[in-house]
Amino acid sequence: MASVYSVTSVNAYIKNMFAQDFALNRISVKGEVSNCKYHTSGHIYFTLKDGKSSMAAVMFAGNRKGLAFTLEEGQQVVVKGSVEVYERDGRYQLYAQEITKEGIGDLFERFQKLRDELEEMGMFSPEYKKPIPKYGTTVGIVTAPTGAAIQDIINISSRRNPYVQLYLYPALVQGESAKESIVKGIETLDQMGLDVLIVGRGGGSIEDLWAFNEEVVARAVFNCSTPVISAVGHETDVTITDYVADMRAPTPSAAAELAVFDYSQFKEQMEMYGHTLLRTVERKLERYRFHGNQYALKLKLYDPKRSIHECRQRLVDIEDKLKSLILTKAASDRARVEEGQLRIKQLIEKQAVRDRHRLEIFISRLEAESPLKRMGGGYGFVTDGKDKRIDSVKQVKAGDRIGLRLRDGSMEAVVSSVAPAEFGLFSSQQEGVRGDR
Repeated sequence: MASVYSVTSVNAYIKNMFAQDFALNRISVKGEVSNCKYHTSGHIYFTLKDGKSSMAAVMFAGNRKGLAFTLEEGQQVVVKGSVEVYERDGRYQLYAQEITKEGIGDLFERFQKLRDELEEMGMFSPEYKKPIPKYGTTVGIVTAPTGAAIQDIINISSRRNPYVQLYLYPALVQGESAKESIVKGIETLDQMGLDVLIVGRGGGSIEDLWAFNEEVVARAVFNCSTPVISAVGHETDVTITDYVADMRAPTPSAAAELAVFDYSQFKEQMEMYGHTLLRTVERKLERYRFHGNQYALKLKLYDPKRSIHECRQRLVDIEDKLKSLILTKAASDRARVEEGQLRIKQLIEKQAVRDRHRLEIFISRLEAESPLKRMGGGYGFVTDGKDKRIDSVKQVKAGDRIGLRLRDGSMEAVVSSVAPAEFGLFSSQQEGVRGDR
């Protein structure tokens, strides 16, 4: 029966064979850097490849002094070191001791050329970036249906918001037909009117991610009317799709967090807003209530009824004051009238006394000048035929009829002759009258 060996024995045997091979212990390998990862420990893990084959490689932190530049994707390098078997996994890899830069690989050169062309066309410009909805409820996903990316997206979406609907387009994300499948998925989901699309896949080498560096995929993302989040590979992986998309996520999990809002946080925020709004409304109501009370007091202060009552009271006061003034004026006028009447009466009495005195004087004068009194002394009063007084002889002639009035009666006579006086009027008259009698 043939011998049976354990896996460990076989791996140890092969490792020993590699160790005894002089060519593998001191070897220089030329190739393009791919899938380069800087570990936190300081080690650098990468793949060295050419057009047909690839080889895993590692440079430990202790050999970093043999690296004079930053190792990046697409660089054409020459790695000096040894090829050894990693016994635990049964795989061989190149252990680098020194790395020198030789140029840029074909894939990376194609990547840079397409990136520069699309950038010159303006497809990376910020003004073409559409905002990602903050509260989207429908999310489309273009990725492989069996990869880790879709599982991460589903898990995170379910945890953050179970009410968000996910629409998966099962696309090929690697291989010759991958670019057509991704473009078809973008166009199909774009026609559904979803809130946001996630386009991506899990990590891999530059060859694995190359479908997302194709120009047709970049144009499909650019022409998509739905906002697109690019989630290709790990954080260090950068593709053309990342530049064209409306937002780049470092991983598919991060894309799910950007596309799906946290419902519990949203609910807490809405409750907080509700409480804040309630407190604000209560404060405003309290302030309006206070202002309303102030306005009510002002209305009472400026109430027309109050003004009317005040005016009425003022009119009553004015009326009472007017009555008082009228009574006072009336009393004053009455007193003044009485005083005036008294003064008038006194003046009248004084005037009456003066007039009585003057009248007595006039009476005494009249009595002194009265013809009757004179007639009572022996004199008479002579009138003509028309009962006009005759006080001169020139008023009569012989033959005229004249009337005589004496103290105790009257008589009529005829003038027999007329003689003017020689010694004065009075004596002549006396003599004439007496002669006539």
